[in-house]
Amino acid sequence: MPTLASPAEAARSSTAPGPALPPILWLCLAATWLVWGSTYLAIKYALVSFAPFLQMGSRFLFAGVVLAAWMRWRGAAWPSALQWRNALVVGALMLGGGMGGVAYAEVSIGSGLVVAFIAVVPLLIALLNLVWGVRPTWLEAMGIALGLAGVLMLTQGSGFQSSPAGLVAISLACVCWSIGSVLSQRSLPLAPGAMGFASEMICGGLVLLVLSALAGEKWVWPPEPVAVAAWLYLVVFGSLIAFNAYMVLLARAPAGLAASYTFVNPVIAMLLGVWIAGETVTRFEWYAVGVVLAGVLLLLFKRPKKG
Repeated sequence: MPTLASPAEAARSSTAPGPALPPILWLCLAATWLVWGSTYLAIKYALVSFAPFLQMGSRFLFAGVVLAAWMRWRGAAWPSALQWRNALVVGALMLGGGMGGVAYAEVSIGSGLVVAFIAVVPLLIALLNLVWGVRPTWLEAMGIALGLAGVLMLTQGSGFQSSPAGLVAISLACVCWSIGSVLSQRSLPLAPGAMGFASEMICGGLVLLVLSALAGEKWVWPPEPVAVAAWLYLVVFGSLIAFNAYMVLLARAPAGLAASYTFVNPVIAMLLGVWIAGETVTRFEWYAVGVVLAGVLLLLFKRPKKG
C-alpha cells in the first residue's frame, strides 16, 4: 500500500509533469468513480433503518477497526500521538462533516441532487490549493469547469426537491470534505499507508457517533434486511475499498484528477436509477452525461512536458 506523500512531494506532484498513470491509480480511479457512484443509492436504502450519523459512524468505525487490526497483524506500526491528532482533525472534517452532512442531507433531498451538488468539490479544492501556491493547468481548469457545467445540466433535467436544512447540510459537507482533503495532502500527514486511513476512519467514526448521540438518534431494531445489506455494502465497498482508494489518489495524483469522481458519480447514479429504479432519462440528460465525460477526459490528459 503506498504511503502518503509529504506536503512538498504533494505540491510537486500537482505542478510537475510526470509519466502516464500507473495501474494502481487507474484502479483507484475506478473505485472512486464506480463504487462511490453507487453508494448514494446505498445510503438511501440504509436510511430505512439507520439514522444518518449513526449509519455513517458505525460504518466507518467498523471499517477502520477491521483495517487497523489487519495492518497490525501484518506488522504495521501503530500511529504516533501526532498522527492520531492529524487523523482526528482530518477524520472530523472529511467523515464527520463531509459524509455526515451527505447522509443528513439525503433524509430530505434526492440523492441525484446531492451527487450533483458535490461537483463543487474540485472547485473548492482548487481554490484551497492556491494557499500553497498550487495552480491548476489550463486543461485542468477547463475540465473542472466543463464537468461542473455538465452536472448543472443534469440538475436541470430532473425535478429535484430540496429543503433549507438539507441544502445547508450538503453545503457544509462539501466545504468540510474539501478542507479535509487539502489538509491531508499539505499539512496534516497521517500514519504511513493503510494504517493512516484506518486511524482516520476510526476517529471520523467516533466523531459521527458523538454527533448521533447529540442529535438523539435511536436504533431501529430489528433493522430491515435491505438496510443491513446496504450498510454492509457501504462498509466493504464504500469505506474499505473506495475511501482508501481516494486517499491514495490524494497522495499520488493531481488534486483535480483525485476529485474527478464528483463528475462521474452523477452519471453512475443516473444509470443505476434507470437500471434499478426504472427511471426515465431524457435526451437532454444524456447530452449532460456527454458534457460530464468530456470534462473528465480533460482532467485525464497528460500534461505537456517543459523543455
